[in-house]
Amino acid sequence: MFKTIADPADCEVRSVIRFLNAKNVKQAEIHRQLVEIYGENVMTDGMVRKWVRQFNDGRTNVHDEARSGRPSVVNDGLVAKVNEKIRENRRFTIRMLCDEFPQISKIVLHEIVTNR
Repeated sequence: MFKTIADPADCEVRSVIRFLNAKNVKQAEIHRQLVEIYGENVMTDGMVRKWVRQFNDGRTNVHDEARSGRPSVVNDGLVAKVNEKIRENRRFTIRMLCDEFPQISKIVLHEIVTNR
């Protein structure tokens, strides 16, 4: 019996799939070997099939693609405007900035003041 590996990184599992696929191991055998070493919950047969297909189509990267999340409202123009308001009154409060920039949340304004 082999030693099992708990909680592998996704890129580790994908690297194994890429390696075995390069050795022309069948998709079902790849899945069987993954389950044998990483456990039942490692990856479904369909996901293994998806990754084998992607590697066969020329993909070489085993890491997740960058995703576009919710766009940030913080940009250089907004930071400049907030800095300008702060320079006008050094005794500002976040509440005062909220009155000046009602479209921007208090949390985002606080982030700009403290991090930018």
